[in-house]
Amino acid sequence: MILKVHAEKIRIEGEINFHDVARGTPGFSGADLANLLNEAALIAASKTLKGVTIEEIEEARDKILMGKERKTMVLTDEEKRDTAYHEAGHAIVGYFSENADPIHKISIIPRGRALGVTQHLPERDKYSYHREELIDRIKILVGGRVAEELFIGRITTGAGNDIERATNLARNMVTQWGMSSELGPVHYGENEEQVFLGRELGKRTHVSEATSKKIDDEIHNIINESYLDAKKILEEHRDAVVRLVEKLMEIETLNKEEIKYTIEGIESPAQEIEEVVADSKDAEDTDADENEK
Repeated sequence: MILKVHAEKIRIEGEINFHDVARGTPGFSGADLANLLNEAALIAASKTLKGVTIEEIEEARDKILMGKERKTMVLTDEEKRDTAYHEAGHAIVGYFSENADPIHKISIIPRGRALGVTQHLPERDKYSYHREELIDRIKILVGGRVAEELFIGRITTGAGNDIERATNLARNMVTQWGMSSELGPVHYGENEEQVFLGRELGKRTHVSEATSKKIDDEIHNIINESYLDAKKILEEHRDAVVRLVEKLMEIETLNKEEIKYTIEGIESPAQEIEEVVADSKDAEDTDADENEK
């Protein structure tokens, strides 16, 4: 395994399952994996640790995939709650969408230009996607805006990048990948030949005005139908959204296990064990009191 080869160059503390690490880094090249471990080593050094543990590797992976945490950026409680609802919208729609990638992590700690992040990771490297997977991706992207509408009662600028990505994905489905039943398997991309160095102004297009309108209508239909599907999911799982928001307000970042337990409304194994031990101790104390009597 490539990761093990690169790991020989740094000091490792404790046991690390490199197979699990590899599953969490789909699409990473050998150079990317080397950079991941080097970043983990730098994080360990900044903490004055003797070696790299799984925590530093996960922190390095999150930094590479989601951006560096902006710990100096202070959000108001209202902004944090708005962000929590937005990210919960992404997460709940993804969790209950059949063709979505598993949720890896949710955070309302600002990273890069984003106030929060919901990260989905495929279980294996993927090189092609079917239409249903792309539709679910669009549903997840618009899920944040839908949650704002349903739970906050107002919409924010936080969905700007989501809407842009959803629109670009829908446009590619229609114009490049032939995934529109209305327009069929035809490529409607523009000719890349430039008349002059004016970028978009200089591009020649061979699409008629009537076809352009059909393309716009199809893109709108895909986005609108995905929006309505996301809205239905969030309305059906309102309690799960609220639980997720409250948990995010409490600890700010959730891993995949914490996400699952919170959405399902069940106790984590650690909490269940603590409760069993506590109940057992209470029972022993009760028996002792009765024997004394």
